Amino acid sequence: MSASDPVKTISDPVKAISKPEQTENPPLNSARHPNAVAKLRLQELACSQRKFSARGSRLRRCPDCLLARHLCICGARPMLQTQCAFCFIMYKGEVYKPSNTGRLIADVVADNYAFLWERTQTDKALLALLEDERYTPILIFPHQYAEAGRCIHNPMEHVAVVSGRIPLFIVLDGTWREAKKMFKSPYLANLPVLGIQPDEGSTYVLREAAHTHQLCTAEVGVEVLRLANERVAAEALQDYFNLFQERYASIRAHVRGRNL
Repeated sequence: MSASDPVKTISDPVKAISKPEQTENPPLNSARHPNAVAKLRLQELACSQRKFSARGSRLRRCPDCLLARHLCICGARPMLQTQCAFCFIMYKGEVYKPSNTGRLIADVVADNYAFLWERTQTDKALLALLEDERYTPILIFPHQYAEAGRCIHNPMEHVAVVSGRIPLFIVLDGTWREAKKMFKSPYLANLPVLGIQPDEGSTYVLREAAHTHQLCTAEVGVEVLRLANERVAAEALQDYFNLFQERYASIRAHVRGRNL
C-alpha cells in the first residue's frame, strides 16, 4: 500500500456489490459502512504477484465475509452507531487470511482504518491519522511490555477523551510474535497503552494461541468496547463473532472430511 493511497473508511464510497443468489446468500444492506480491513485485503491481492491459497481455497466463498457462500453471515452484520474508532496495523500475511477476526470489528465499528506494517518505512497516512486532533490514539497491548507511565486501565478516563476527543483504538493484528515486533515501532512509542484483563480465557478455536491467556482480535475488540462503555456494540460483536466461528468451524470440518 502506497502512502498516497491510505485505507480510510469514513470518506470512501461504498462500492457496488453484485446481487448474490437468493438461495445462497441473504440480501446485503446497501447502507452498511465500508470495512477498511476488507478493502486493504483487496488492494493487496490486486498488487500481489503470487496467489494467496488458504486451506479450503477451492470453496466458493462470499467475497465479503469470506465464508462459504451457503454459510454467509453478511445478513447478520450489526447496524449500529459507536462513539469510538479502531485502527488496525496489520502484519503482511494477516490481511489475506479468511480466519482474520479484525474484519469483524470493522464490520461493527463504522469509524475504522487499516494499514500494513512495514519494518523500514511508515505510511504517511497512518502518521497523519495518529496526529488527527479529532482522535486520541490508544494502543491495545499487555501492560507488562510498556513503561508504567504509559499504562491506562480505562480509556474513558484519559484526559483527552474526557475533553471530547474520540478514542482511536490501535490494534496490532498478527501472530503474537508479529505483534511484539510491531509494538516496537517508533511512532507508537509515546502512545498510552490499554491492557486487557478478561474475566475468561479465549473461546477462539480456529487458531492455536501461543499462550492460554491470549485472545483473538475480535475478542480483544469486545473487551475494549466494554471498557469504552459501548456495551451494545460489545454484545453485538460477541454474537457476530460467535456466529462467524460456528460457521467457519463447519467449513473446516467439511474440508478436512474431504481430505481424509
